[in-house]
Amino acid sequence: MATIKAKWVKSAIGFSYRQKRTIKALGFTKLNSVVEHEDTPQVRGMIEKVRHLVVEVKS
Repeated sequence: MATIKAKWVKSAIGFSYRQKRTIKALGFTKLNSVVEHEDTPQVRGMIEKVRHLVVEVKS
């Protein structure tokens, strides 16, 4: 199955607890880290909810 890469580019300080938990659920540990997940609707939805904090990395 296809994969999707995302990079955390903006701090979650000042944003809601739910958005911070979404960042953690995606597997991010530090700012500017990159994670790779299978391209599923669930992962796409999580990335869309924190679109202002992460960017998709082109493979």
